[in-house]
Amino acid sequence: MSFTLKDVPLLSRSTIDRAEHIRADEQALKEGWAQALLLHVDRRGRFRRTGGALALEPAVDYSAEPSSNAVFLGTDPDGRHLWAIREPELTGDLTDLRALAGDLDDYTAGILTAAMALLNWHDKAGFSGADGATTATSRGGWSRTTEAGHEEFPRIDPAVICLIHDGGDRVLLARQHSWPPTLFSLLAGFVEAGESLERCVEREVLEEVGVHVRDITYLGSQPWPFPRSLMLGFAAVGDPEEELVFSDGEIAEAHWFTRAEVREALEQGDWSARESGSRLLLPSSISIARTIVESWAGV
Repeated sequence: MSFTLKDVPLLSRSTIDRAEHIRADEQALKEGWAQALLLHVDRRGRFRRTGGALALEPAVDYSAEPSSNAVFLGTDPDGRHLWAIREPELTGDLTDLRALAGDLDDYTAGILTAAMALLNWHDKAGFSGADGATTATSRGGWSRTTEAGHEEFPRIDPAVICLIHDGGDRVLLARQHSWPPTLFSLLAGFVEAGESLERCVEREVLEEVGVHVRDITYLGSQPWPFPRSLMLGFAAVGDPEEELVFSDGEIAEAHWFTRAEVREALEQGDWSARESGSRLLLPSSISIARTIVESWAGV
């Protein structure tokens, strides 16, 4: 049984223009700053809300010109420049990207995924990986450059995430040691150097649960800025009769669930409904895992 994603994953949606052509134009960035909006993000990835909406403040309230610590995210549908900046501390009504989940609209998703990924990279990129020289932000925060002119760009860590089914009405879901007792999700892992995505799916599934998979199919992708990953979604077929072996220590348990059990769990909500007493809880809507499971279950 093959299937496709029923929706675009939540964090893959956006209504902002990333405006790549503006990033290296310092004059355009300065001119746009006058009407720009600025998102403040603290060290824990939290930001302010106003009346339940994302709090974007006038950039000129922070500084007269673009700050070297701010990153340019693009432009909103009205053409205003959007920026983000890291703050040591914030006060007020704070939340984070994970907590927003179902309350996340496409505009907010576009802002937050870019802001979190860029700011997280800058936190770790103060020195060049080539020679250890100090780097400074350039291109509106989309690169960092040394005094000698060596330029480095944001790092993205690709990871596969795969729904394993039996070709019929059963799906294999797993739980990590640190998760609540009934929270299960798809198997996932980072792509290794010199490895194809399909080979990564095969290796990760075999390492984590001891199952050989076939008929690997690409479904879609989603940015995952925790801190800077790109999740690449797949489906594959496995044999429920094959013994489950947790050889790499990441998985606490895994079970084959029926489509009916998955549909019932989806009706319960996400992992935050863990007081419901359900045998099976599933990831929140912010994760591509949720979209993949919903698509397989046909809900």
